[in-house]
Amino acid sequence: MIGSPNYAELTAQDAPPHRLLVLTDIEADPDDTQSLIRLLLYANEIEIVGLVATTSTWLRDTIRPESIEKILATYAEVHPNLVKHDPAYPTAESLRAKVYRGLPVYGMMGVGEGKDSEGSDRIIELLEEDDRPLWVSVWGGINTLAQALYTIDQTRSKEEAARLISKLRVYTISDQDDSGPWIRKEFPDVFYVFSYGDYGRATWIAINNVIDGIDNTTISNAWLSEHIQQGHGPLGAAYPDVAWGMEGDTPAWLSLIPNGLNAPERPDWGGWGGRYESYVPEFDASEKGAPGVPYTAETRPVWTDASDAYTPYVKSEYGRSVKRGEETFEGSKVTLWRWRDDFQNDFAARMDWTTQSVADANHAPTAVCHPEELTVRSGEGFRLDAAASTDPDGDHLTYSWQHYPEAGSYAETIDITPENSASVWVTAPEVEQEETAHFILKVTDHGAPALTSYRRVVVTILAE
Repeated sequence: MIGSPNYAELTAQDAPPHRLLVLTDIEADPDDTQSLIRLLLYANEIEIVGLVATTSTWLRDTIRPESIEKILATYAEVHPNLVKHDPAYPTAESLRAKVYRGLPVYGMMGVGEGKDSEGSDRIIELLEEDDRPLWVSVWGGINTLAQALYTIDQTRSKEEAARLISKLRVYTISDQDDSGPWIRKEFPDVFYVFSYGDYGRATWIAINNVIDGIDNTTISNAWLSEHIQQGHGPLGAAYPDVAWGMEGDTPAWLSLIPNGLNAPERPDWGGWGGRYESYVPEFDASEKGAPGVPYTAETRPVWTDASDAYTPYVKSEYGRSVKRGEETFEGSKVTLWRWRDDFQNDFAARMDWTTQSVADANHAPTAVCHPEELTVRSGEGFRLDAAASTDPDGDHLTYSWQHYPEAGSYAETIDITPENSASVWVTAPEVEQEETAHFILKVTDHGAPALTSYRRVVVTILAE
């Protein structure tokens, strides 16, 4: 069994990259192609171990591996420039060798004896060959994983099956076939992140939701045209226009990017892919899932939608460079869109890498914080210092500190003043029992586009 990782392992930026296998119903909607293009720009920091063409309720009897290969051919055109920015980018040829097929049938019709596929076989191989967790990012139907689990259950001892299954980490964009509910019922120990019920209230949809009261520029069609599609080489030109919603599948892997904020083994800590808590979601018979997908009561806890309360900061013309806005937002979607401008700008910068020189493009700063873990007593003061942060392009840096109440056990907001200083003094609240508090450091450069890196400080507050 895989042991529980400690804090340093959860947030280390120099740890081995996460292994990622994608299940995609590519061509059911242009957003899979959009998500794949973005993912390839992070292939230097995420180890892509499989790209599996699957069906879904939207694409029931067809799979399109050739569409994956077409995008990889375009990636090959920009690879020579990407490696100037980071030699860790894999070749298109090596990625083409990792394209696999699921069965061209819908849902549970593809699960059972004699229904193995290239994709399900590959999942089992990956679970057997490495003790690192295998992240399965599900952009469509999940029956390829269901078949892998079926085969493991039928052909391995109980102990071996449990060992293999313990390595699975699943993040699925809601249910898009009928095998997801089957997995959760038949394999209750699988680490499973998803939004339950109606798509309209799902966390992941916040990647493209227009939110009243904030600036939504970075998800506009004009922004996509200027920063991604036009004047950014062949990979940008291949990024399709929005049909239903921009990149609805991307949240299923955003949390794997080692940016100092993300801690994918702890969905309740929050990150670029949203924040989730483990519980049995309440069944509401008035709701519904996707067409043809059963919506039934859950029988086990899953990592599912959680709520944040967030007051965005706004720029100040005089005096302190930022200040809290006047409106506080609450809900599950907030857990994702609160980071949206940061990850959109990061995407835009990486698309620049496909055509621009290292000197002309922007690169993210390195956020450094001392300490990253701290134990203090009730009412005690402590200092957080990020002055050692640097920028590879020599850009000016702006600092922002914020307490993230929902990520820890202490629910009341802890004040940080001034929150935009490199070094801040914080006074721990008076507590009657041991509590934890998460402080998020954002370090943003003044390049174009402005890029942000993070550090997370987990403070344990001891009662007197």
